[in-house]
Amino acid sequence: MKKENRQADEVRRIVDSYDCQESNLIAILQDVQNEFKYLSEEALTVIAEKLGVSTAKVYSVATFYENFSLEAKGKHIVRICTGTACHVRKSQPIYDTIREYLGLSGKRRTSDDGLFTLETVACLGACGLAPVMTIDGEVHAKMTPEDAVALMEDIRRKEAAV
Repeated sequence: MKKENRQADEVRRIVDSYDCQESNLIAILQDVQNEFKYLSEEALTVIAEKLGVSTAKVYSVATFYENFSLEAKGKHIVRICTGTACHVRKSQPIYDTIREYLGLSGKRRTSDDGLFTLETVACLGACGLAPVMTIDGEVHAKMTPEDAVALMEDIRRKEAAV
């Protein structure tokens, strides 16, 4: 079975599990994103069809909430804190260095190899450890640009060994 057909079938199953109720749209979007790590155009279309609403309505909900992603995410999610404490302690150079290391430009947030997605967050709640970043939810404190790249290179080495 093709990947696209499997995805559409799984999206239909998820919508059906909510009895095709439009009032469950956000929960449906959350489940679809949990399954596929993002909301594809195809998924949004299938959801709209199953709920009997316009694709524009589903898209507007998906783009309103920051937690939804319309872009495929990498295997590892890297988040840089941009809160006041981290900003003052130079989180921006960490972000800039990682963007360059991953070869990202424009609005692209995921590396070409699909290994990393780079995001910013307003606060990670670890202000005393600033500047902070997380990789797959694991907190890394008092980071420097060099430390950040070293962590990512370590992940690349481990992935290559698998």
